[in-house]
Amino acid sequence: MNELQQINRQNNSLDVVKTFDFNTFDRFINYLDASPKTVETYKKALRQFFNYLAINGIRQPQREDVLAFRDDLKASGLKPTTVQNYITATRIFFKWTEQEGLYPNIAEHVKGAKLDKNHKKDYLTSRQAKEVLASIETDTEEGLRNYAILSLMVTGGLRTIEVSRADVGDLRTVGENTVLFLQGKGREEKTEYIKISAPVEKAIRNYLKARGNVEEGQPLFTSTSNNSRGKRISTRTVSAIVKNALKNAGYDSARLTAHSLRHTAITLALLAGREITEVQQFARHANLNTTMIYNHALDQAKNGCSDAITNAIF
Repeated sequence: MNELQQINRQNNSLDVVKTFDFNTFDRFINYLDASPKTVETYKKALRQFFNYLAINGIRQPQREDVLAFRDDLKASGLKPTTVQNYITATRIFFKWTEQEGLYPNIAEHVKGAKLDKNHKKDYLTSRQAKEVLASIETDTEEGLRNYAILSLMVTGGLRTIEVSRADVGDLRTVGENTVLFLQGKGREEKTEYIKISAPVEKAIRNYLKARGNVEEGQPLFTSTSNNSRGKRISTRTVSAIVKNALKNAGYDSARLTAHSLRHTAITLALLAGREITEVQQFARHANLNTTMIYNHALDQAKNGCSDAITNAIF
């Protein structure tokens, strides 16, 4: 039974649902040509929307009903990003229904939630990053792995998914550089790469040597637990490894997570005076505006007005 059939069973008098035959939802999903994760998000969003209509007895929804749905999502305590995703799915759905001649596009130009563009996570200073790395014991295979992971993330700006997906064979040579090819967020192939510095390459090689019997097709980083030893580590494991290392170094904060290492790499690159477009390429940001958020935050930090006022008063 598909999504719309389930909703029909809940409220078979809903006109907007009755407009569609049982193949409509599948047709819409096929139209999306999206990743499984995106498809699941859209299913969840539309299920919420149609349930909202049914609960409120709305038989022929109009633009104001979509606006009310958005406000209801906000009031329910959902994150702004979730509200944004749900409204985006609703907009695309009704754009499609109008194209197919099924129902007017009542969601056109409806805005989602206002997103805070400031980063939710902190970054480490270069001194703090050194302290975290120095705190990792490297006298075991697990310790060598953890040191290699953190070294790679804090110098290469890797996301947890990129660490998890990395294979031994992704370590290659380009020109005079050792590089690691990555399968980034939303990518299906490993088409991008980062340069690996000599200390980080040494850390990775030491770990692989300790692991032994390593082949190109194997995961670059594997689990050391009894139940899953030798299997690819998950993003959750990567996050836990980083969080534990931060705590052990004395940096126990909710604002410091695995993603903080990516923030650290990008921020330190900007502080070193690298050009914004160079940092964009390094961070693998599709949009320069994403990189500019980091630059803007640093500009605020460099603002000397507070110091000037303090000197004038005291």
